[in-house]
Amino acid sequence: MNIIIGIDPGTTKSAWVIYDGESKKILSKRIDCNTDLLAQLYNIETDRRVFVFEWIESYGMPVGKEVFETIWWIGRFWEALGDVQKERIYRSDIKTHLCGSRRAKDSNIRQALLDKFQGSGGGKCPQVGTKKKPGPLYGISKDLWSAVAIAVTYWEKRKYEIC
Repeated sequence: MNIIIGIDPGTTKSAWVIYDGESKKILSKRIDCNTDLLAQLYNIETDRRVFVFEWIESYGMPVGKEVFETIWWIGRFWEALGDVQKERIYRSDIKTHLCGSRRAKDSNIRQALLDKFQGSGGGKCPQVGTKKKPGPLYGISKDLWSAVAIAVTYWEKRKYEIC
């Protein structure tokens, strides 16, 4: 399966991208209210796709209600997809894969993703580009960076494991 749907779940909104690993193209990207995403997942085309969720991991510290709310939504999304192939990936695995360190920050992950995409757009950052000359990561902002990181990491780790 070369179509990966990376989902960065949140308490009220979730970011998701549809990524073609073979061509290294982001086919679609959105940040939706969780109720809207849930409705879409019940009806989304699932053939030859894998859905990958960023999973919550413990760091040994107490957590707040936001963490439990996010886990609740992940469960609802998971159930909505039925028997479709679904996977979980930890943030620490994403950091280690993309940056070589569990201590990587969001800015390090963003830079690692920029390095993976060809700069074909305009402006200072050709991987993102401009409105007139968009790059392959045009329109990626906020939590969409995490969704891209989820999809890219899953694809690359899967590809290396198969070889």
